[in-house]
Amino acid sequence: MTTPRFRLDRQVTLAVIVTLAIQAAGGLLWAGRASARIDELERRVEGQGPTAERLARVEEQIAGLRLTLERLERRLESGEL
Repeated sequence: MTTPRFRLDRQVTLAVIVTLAIQAAGGLLWAGRASARIDELERRVEGQGPTAERLARVEEQIAGLRLTLERLERRLESGEL
């Protein structure tokens, strides 16, 4: 008894090739869009460095102003001014 050889029909082979080509094209499109989104996020993060530093300085200045205001309020309540 001989074992039957594996055989593909031309239509099946063409369908598989077309399916793989469509999936590959979809994968490349998805990868391209993902890369573009990552590039945009990297540009945003790079642009936020100076802003973050300025924000930290402003927060420190506000904390100092808050302490000064509290001291002035205490002096006003005690009648020193």
